[in-house]
Amino acid sequence: MKKERVNISRREFLINTTTVGAGFTLGLYLPLSSSVARAAEQTTSAPTEVNAWVVIEPDDTVIIRIARSEMGQGTLTGLAQLVAEELECDWSRVKTEYPTPGQSLARDRIWGSFATGGSQGIRGSHQYVRKGAAVAREMLIEAAAESWGVPKGECSVSASVITHKPTGRTTTYGKVAAAAAEMIPPFEVELKDPKDWKIIGKPVKRLDTVDKLNGKQVFGTDLQLPGMLNAAIKACPVFGGKLATFDAAKARKMPGVRAVVSVEDNAVAVVADTWWQAKTALDALPVTWNKGPNAKLSSASIAKMLDEGLTAKKAFVGNKAGEAKKALKGAVKMVEATYAYPYQNHATMEPMNATALWSKDRCEVWCPTQNGEAALDATAKAAGLPASKCEVYKIHLGGGFGRRGAFHDFVTQAVAIAKQMPGTPIKLLWTREEDMQHGHYHPITKARMVGGLDDKGDLVGLHMRISGQSILAAVNPKWMQNGVDMFTFQGLLPDGDHAISYTVPNLLVEHAMRNPPVPPGFWRGVNINQNAVYMESFMDELAHAAGKDPLEFRRKLMTKHPKSLAVLNAVAEKAGWGKPAAKGVHRGLAVCKAFASHVAACAEVSVDDSGTLKIHRIVAATDPGHAVNPQQIEAQVEGSFVFGLSALLYGECTIKGGSVEQQNFHNYPSMLISEMPKVDVIVMPSGGFWGGIGEPTIAVAAPAVLNAIFAATGKRIREFPLKNADLRSA
Repeated sequence: MKKERVNISRREFLINTTTVGAGFTLGLYLPLSSSVARAAEQTTSAPTEVNAWVVIEPDDTVIIRIARSEMGQGTLTGLAQLVAEELECDWSRVKTEYPTPGQSLARDRIWGSFATGGSQGIRGSHQYVRKGAAVAREMLIEAAAESWGVPKGECSVSASVITHKPTGRTTTYGKVAAAAAEMIPPFEVELKDPKDWKIIGKPVKRLDTVDKLNGKQVFGTDLQLPGMLNAAIKACPVFGGKLATFDAAKARKMPGVRAVVSVEDNAVAVVADTWWQAKTALDALPVTWNKGPNAKLSSASIAKMLDEGLTAKKAFVGNKAGEAKKALKGAVKMVEATYAYPYQNHATMEPMNATALWSKDRCEVWCPTQNGEAALDATAKAAGLPASKCEVYKIHLGGGFGRRGAFHDFVTQAVAIAKQMPGTPIKLLWTREEDMQHGHYHPITKARMVGGLDDKGDLVGLHMRISGQSILAAVNPKWMQNGVDMFTFQGLLPDGDHAISYTVPNLLVEHAMRNPPVPPGFWRGVNINQNAVYMESFMDELAHAAGKDPLEFRRKLMTKHPKSLAVLNAVAEKAGWGKPAAKGVHRGLAVCKAFASHVAACAEVSVDDSGTLKIHRIVAATDPGHAVNPQQIEAQVEGSFVFGLSALLYGECTIKGGSVEQQNFHNYPSMLISEMPKVDVIVMPSGGFWGGIGEPTIAVAAPAVLNAIFAATGKRIREFPLKNADLRSA
């Protein structure tokens, strides 16, 4: 059997190694933490930690530790599959648990990165979790061989049963786990060749489904602790504004109210026996705000700022080939268009929340978070304590989409309130209105597209100017490169995980950075969402101007991008491109590369005489390299389309008086079940790389639908959401 050989030095095992592409330290010699007894001290009923990822109970139940967060995307099951594959354990006896970031810190960050975003849950940790499982497997086999007094090479393992092949003698993981924990980890392990995978690549059932169905799964809003009180909070609705005054007298007299407190310098909170009591008192609380310098900020003033950036002399360059401006001047036909993409809120079904317990010596927080380590850092800073005296207990998320990744303002607030009531657990829960007005929003941008065609209708030059916000400039300037936010160019770069899917002989892609005082953030898919709309819609415009079929026009530009071309061809074939659709139904295409995966979509829509849109079907193809769980991939694609199409149809945060105007789902809706199209998913892993799943496909749904709308109506929609557009035929 061909195997992937991984050589690991003794120093790497005894100290640490670097996780793939992340820069975090990862210990592979795994001393037991203080909370886990050594094997000699264990009773026969106690579980045994073989290493950081594998804990085995005497009845052969395998507990797999998962550092990444589960927020509905299936990472928990996918990572467990990776570990179980190399461990050769019985999948029917697998359970999972979260280690805490405090435990990881105490053990030299032994589990690597806790961050779950950028579609990194599996692709960013597959190597070291498989390696950790392979190490545990070899230790278990060695323990069995030693107990029998036979060479390790004579033993094999399958489904948690170790067999001595010459004699047929068997034992189980549960019986040798304690002895295995005492073994010195091997210095060389072999990872399976993908052709030999038994669990990876199979649509096994998710491990968290049953508890969600029977109500056992606890989310942050469900959490109950002895003696716990509840808090509701209201922060200044104007960006950058501060708390001026509040009169607590009336609120303090209301039922259940325990305290009325200021939080930092921009918010006030009420603490009560129940959350509804806290909210009711907060609503009755007289508050005045110092609105600050942004009190006159509006969507119109922001649009004016972005318009200036479209024609500004200076801009950052993200991709350049040939001489685009010169080629455009010599083109036979010029095509120009300007697109605009609005602010979007994450609008997770579960609003922001955290529960904090503070004392002068220790602070503990229970919260749904996409990054346990970042939550721990926020806890320590707010608590005024070293991280070693703090702990965060991660809970399943009722939606994340990037909001609960880099931003832990809700944790900071919960700790700030708890500090004013030492020894009492305080559960802070935002209202939906608070969640809408205090997000970190998908950045607002505009794009001016200019393309040039020759006398044969071929694309000879393309100039793309993006004007808008930089997420990194606001969130983490250290990640920028000489002042350039390369994240802005997702899906447009010359190479890498977010490379453009076309070869254009003369290309210039620029970013005029314009940063209004509305906080931007990572929003599922991030910049690939608007970039795919801009590029794929304009590709259709160019094809139409050239008098060419949109598929054939793209194909000619994609000969050097075979994997992207393959997914495009797959959706075209499955949808029946080039063949007549049902009466009144029209098709549109889109393709892109994002988060290392190649994705494409073909949408089928109709628009009636009144301008009512019906999206009948979307055929979607994705090549993620390796597909750990095809069923989960299908679910992710379908879910991403709900998210992406909701944004296209309805998603828009407008600014008036320095505040977000949208308050709840009545004016920031999601698409309805009746509006959801049929989705045909083609999972076509080509192997050799690990691409993302949760975010890439979100980008192709919107432009595919927009291109189909043009085919149906003759109208190009270039500003969003569609609820503001007249879709009646031109």
